[in-house]
Amino acid sequence: MSKTNRGNFFEDFEVGQVIRHATPRTVTSGDQALYTSLYGSRFVVQSSDAFARELGYAQAPADDLLTFHIVFGKTVPDISLNAVANLGYAGGRFLAPVFPGDTISTVSEVIGKKENSNGKTGVVYVRSTGYTETGTEVLDYVRWVMVNKRDPSSPAPEPVVPDLPAAIDPQALGTAVPLLDIANWDTELSGSPFRFDDYEIGEKIDHVDGMTVEEAEHQMATRLYQNTAKVHFNQHTEANSRFGHRLVYGGHVISIARALSFNGLANAFHIAGINGGRHVRPLGAGDTIYAWSEVLDKAEIDGRTDVGALRLRLVATKNHPCSDFPDKDADGKYLPDVLLDFDYWAMMPK
Repeated sequence: MSKTNRGNFFEDFEVGQVIRHATPRTVTSGDQALYTSLYGSRFVVQSSDAFARELGYAQAPADDLLTFHIVFGKTVPDISLNAVANLGYAGGRFLAPVFPGDTISTVSEVIGKKENSNGKTGVVYVRSTGYTETGTEVLDYVRWVMVNKRDPSSPAPEPVVPDLPAAIDPQALGTAVPLLDIANWDTELSGSPFRFDDYEIGEKIDHVDGMTVEEAEHQMATRLYQNTAKVHFNQHTEANSRFGHRLVYGGHVISIARALSFNGLANAFHIAGINGGRHVRPLGAGDTIYAWSEVLDKAEIDGRTDVGALRLRLVATKNHPCSDFPDKDADGKYLPDVLLDFDYWAMMPK
């Protein structure tokens, strides 16, 4: 019996299968500092213990996407080590704040699988949940990933495609945010005077700034999250791929785009839910990411007078500034420079 893990192939997954992933990870202030150095995120609640305490937090929580990446990274050796591509996300909820000292582990359930028409790959759907060492759920979400088959001649299974929500009900949001003393929200310190009532449905925001992806930085990020997918870090194997080089982890693109969104959405301090997300095309080092956002919806949260929820669509592009809001063509196909289409709920002070 081999003592090494070569990862699961499409045939190895069964609907209903539950996988408890290895290597719990304790979040440290060093992780937060490295996350900031990688992306330059400036959202004030996650940046300042003093600001967070004035609102009612015990201390500054970890960036929501740092939590997401840690939970995601745990799943890679079991779910996507033999993946062709991570395709999308849905039904994600951030359920509790994560602080330095919390230890995160992940459990996944296979909720669907469907072989592709080429007979060489298939799509696997999993719901992954992150827990602290006390059993507190901090995040759950669905993702679907295209995985290679071990034997292309093996018979196709009966397809099972889960019914996923188009959006998270806003009344299911906000549990990761304590009731805030909103009188202490200082807009000079947060970086913007614009609050919940200042945004309109349909409004588009060009985030103006761009950030170039460096080879060393995206490699460092992949290792920070203990993401072992060889497509991201093994140039020896990926030199022979159809791209000829390592691909940047899709979550790296999300984090850069989210950090860029500060310019225009500085008070959208907390990602509360992931409605959907699609990595439109891959990215390599050396390219520059730009981003723009659209306000899709606004919602009051029952029992909350301190914050409201904005439903935001975050679009990231490659080497294409976003003053013209690049999106899709007349046929509904994404323009060639679009990298990411990410639909999420963010909490914002009233």
